[in-house]
Amino acid sequence: MTTEDNARHAEKMAKVKAARDRMMADRQGEKGLIIVHTGKGKGKSSSGFGMILRCIAHEMPCAVVQFIKGAWDTGERRLLTGHFGDLCQFHAMGEGFTWETQDKARDIAAARAGWEKAKELIRDPKIRMVLLDEINIALRYDYLDSAEVVAFLRDEKPEMTHVVLTGRNAPPELIELADLVTEMEVVKHPFRDGIKAQPGVEF
Repeated sequence: MTTEDNARHAEKMAKVKAARDRMMADRQGEKGLIIVHTGKGKGKSSSGFGMILRCIAHEMPCAVVQFIKGAWDTGERRLLTGHFGDLCQFHAMGEGFTWETQDKARDIAAARAGWEKAKELIRDPKIRMVLLDEINIALRYDYLDSAEVVAFLRDEKPEMTHVVLTGRNAPPELIELADLVTEMEVVKHPFRDGIKAQPGVEF
């Protein structure tokens, strides 16, 4: 790059920094967020567990309630229970996807038990983040009442507690309530080419 190129670049970046500084000066508030990761693409639970690991790194007590994958032996479950049990409670409440159990009453009972545990954890003021993994699946199949979940989060969640809800087909009322919503889209997926779920990638 020439001297003129460097000078133009420096001038451009200075303007960008000034604009960013002005924007950040207006954003000093903090609150406990309701965070939704939904959509057909991969990465919803992975992102939620990434946030849990950030909490652990900051020594912030946190918790996980799994609504569907409870029967699975996953890497995140091994890691969190084996190494970080003092900071992260892990409750695997599900019994697998509904097409595996083929027992709606049992699925509803498992989802209700998971939700009761979730409410207990969210109400605990010492816990800073609660991940409700695949709860949107339970809502989609009407194992839980979405109006009840939304009302609880709106009315009873402590002010500084973050709650992360993952799974496809998040209901519109939950999306409306949430502070942060990300929809994962599928561009390519190896499953379509006959590749099964693999350790370290999917679980």
